[in-house]
Amino acid sequence: MALIAILAGDGIGPEVTAEARRVLEALDLGLTFEEAKVGGAAYEAAGHPLPPETLEVAGRADALLFGAVGDPRFDTLERALRPEQAILGLRKAFGLFANLRPARLFEGLEDASSLRPDIARRIDMVIVRELTGDVYFGAKGRGTTEAGLREGHDLMRYDEEEVARIARVGFDTAMRRRRRLLSVDKANVLETSQLWRDVVIEVAKDYPEVALEHMYVDNCAMQLVRDPGQFDVILTGNLFGDILSDQASMCAGSIGMLPSAALGATGKGLYEPIHGSAPDIAGQGKANPCAAILSSAMMLRHSLGLGEAADRIDAAVAGAIRDGARTGDLGGSLSTRAMADAILARL
Repeated sequence: MALIAILAGDGIGPEVTAEARRVLEALDLGLTFEEAKVGGAAYEAAGHPLPPETLEVAGRADALLFGAVGDPRFDTLERALRPEQAILGLRKAFGLFANLRPARLFEGLEDASSLRPDIARRIDMVIVRELTGDVYFGAKGRGTTEAGLREGHDLMRYDEEEVARIARVGFDTAMRRRRRLLSVDKANVLETSQLWRDVVIEVAKDYPEVALEHMYVDNCAMQLVRDPGQFDVILTGNLFGDILSDQASMCAGSIGMLPSAALGATGKGLYEPIHGSAPDIAGQGKANPCAAILSSAMMLRHSLGLGEAADRIDAAVAGAIRDGARTGDLGGSLSTRAMADAILARL
């Protein structure tokens, strides 16, 4: 019997994770659930965004279902105590190095995309982003030059094993889809990117069924807008992936429709909607629960091996959208609960 840790967090996090739990319970999969505080809610209760008791619950769980963290009330705290540090702490604690972000346009939402409908309806990709290296985690600092000018520096670095392990995730993902992998880098100017490209080419020898291509990140950003339907799986580093995945989310319509997974080597994963905590609508029943519900489907597929149940959730969400169910972000008027009810009715 699998244990799911529900880390609802702040803002709309508790609302959307509650609906995701309802969907999971309706499938009658024998799952058990345990809730723990995280983010600003945890800081208020325990003085830290990721207290030991939350880590203990997360450590016992087979998978983590995460809501959202963040609130302007905590913006003046020192960085280590801000709600957003909780997600970084969880990634580090459980070795979650691979971020999977599917981006697809659901039938009926063509007008929600920032692209023309004839272009947008072709979007169906997964961005595989490395999470624990790159410039975000390299040495950094600020100082003063000999001329008295302020300066800052951040080190971009990867070692070959860090690249190889995320490359394997990318190739494995491509094997489950259309067997096309695009590795995105900036190898024409960055030594880190040249190492990235070299290692990806080496790993590709173990996946002869997958067609590998390479693209510079600036060209990829342009192509995401020009012809997003050309992409199947995009593999890239932490910095480039952070930017490209947000761009892809807006090409695919509302951010309220997009799930994500952070995976480690053991099978444990953290699953969350990519939207934020939206404190301006928290507690009003306006939030779109689809991304959280789709994240729960990713959890079933990647951490629990329940692919058929995951497919049922995906199909129910697609059916609800196709039949006109809409929350406010999609141009409709359904509440958070009513949107989830529409999905439950199609399970």
